[in-house]
Amino acid sequence: MPLTASRSAEGTAPVRQGHPAAALGAALLGFFVITLDALVVNVALPAIRTDLGGGMTGLQWVLDGYTLMLAALLLSAGSLSDRIGARRAFGLGLAVFVAASMACGLAPTPPVLIVARLVQGAGAAAMMPTSLALIREAYTDPVRRARAVALWAVGGAVASAAGPVAGGAASLISWRVIFFINLPVGLVALLLLARTARSPRRPVPIDTTGQVTAVIAMGALTFAAIEAGEGGLTPLVWGAVLLTLVAVAVFVRAQARGRRPMVPLELLRRSTVVISCAAGFAFMAAFYGMVFLFSLYLQQERGLSPLATGAAFVPMTALSAFINPLSARAAERLGPRVPIASGLVLMAAGLIALAAAPASTPTWALALLMLPVGMGGPLAMPPATALLVNSVPAHQTGTVSGVFNTSRQLGGALAVAVFGALIAHQAPMLAGVRTGLLLAAAIAGSAGIAACFLRSHPQDASGTAAEPGPATSPRKGFLPHPAQAPRTAKETSP
Repeated sequence: MPLTASRSAEGTAPVRQGHPAAALGAALLGFFVITLDALVVNVALPAIRTDLGGGMTGLQWVLDGYTLMLAALLLSAGSLSDRIGARRAFGLGLAVFVAASMACGLAPTPPVLIVARLVQGAGAAAMMPTSLALIREAYTDPVRRARAVALWAVGGAVASAAGPVAGGAASLISWRVIFFINLPVGLVALLLLARTARSPRRPVPIDTTGQVTAVIAMGALTFAAIEAGEGGLTPLVWGAVLLTLVAVAVFVRAQARGRRPMVPLELLRRSTVVISCAAGFAFMAAFYGMVFLFSLYLQQERGLSPLATGAAFVPMTALSAFINPLSARAAERLGPRVPIASGLVLMAAGLIALAAAPASTPTWALALLMLPVGMGGPLAMPPATALLVNSVPAHQTGTVSGVFNTSRQLGGALAVAVFGALIAHQAPMLAGVRTGLLLAAAIAGSAGIAACFLRSHPQDASGTAAEPGPATSPRKGFLPHPAQAPRTAKETSP
């Protein structure tokens, strides 16, 4: 289809009509690398420590640097997309992500790698909401848009399933390869992006105070958790805790009095929002924390190769990709409360079984015990996402999605911080692994019990999203696994 010129939705400037397939391809590839980099590094951690040196604290920051920036900046990424246009925001985020990936692959020391991962997470935060906005703008027909979003979700599911084994395979060559993989993928995505139409822009203000204090609060809290595990409750740790409390207080004040707050406090008064965000937090803390623990345990204590370690996660992640689309049908028949609560409880049961497994349990049996964890997450998250979005007015859909995804990523970041401290200071390592698994089970189980008090939104009790329109995304819980969500933040309307 040739590129032509037309007027934008606002009628203020000519907008090029691009190829919808190109927009979908760019969005899918961008979402693929975002999801891949959330998991692929776990299996490579021992190789990174062997090559660059450093201790457990450094490894924790290699993971949390990416997750933390992704979590914190998601809150305002949607506003940035509206302000400069989804196409430009996605391209900027992708360029930053690719450049940071190259810096990660070339990093000579742990501090350089950590800083590059922080920048990589910032790029991912700009890409994540705008990838869906590109699809919304390219496909105006609701049916075609729904199909495009389904393909977009498949990209995240494939990345989740392939992440651990891809990290193990790449580590056989060099751990640096896991970052260099992003370069050709990013280049192809940029070429596709060049064939898409320019996005409309709106003069949306950005809550600078809220964004800065959110970054400070999440960063200080994660720092306190990691440093407490390394050296105990030192004055530095208490200082970080105090900084967290101050930043949270300023953030709440800014949201209460701001003219356009990132997180309107009225949202947090809705029980559906609070419980759904708690479920998202628990899911990521349990899943991401378990992958982190076993990535280290299987290699350092059992002597498995990176590839064999990655292969141990394949049954779980493959099952997750299979279960994900089936959860919408379960929600249609039973309502969202049943799959959400049962999924989280199933995760808790799987984690308890893993913690109770004897030290002599063969690796293949551990892989089988991971299956309930792999089933529970995708069973719970799609209906939780759909219920959450349908419980708020249409104009708050993007905001509540950003809050939901921030809570998810924060859960993963804190899991790595806390669980890393447990395995660093309990001997043998298996004792720390078991403690971490039981803690994760308690978090997931508590969220599952809380989910029993959810009430289906009258607009949609099945977990099916509202009819697509200017403020909502296409249908059903198509949330892949685990770092991705539909309607990730404020989406630009076509």
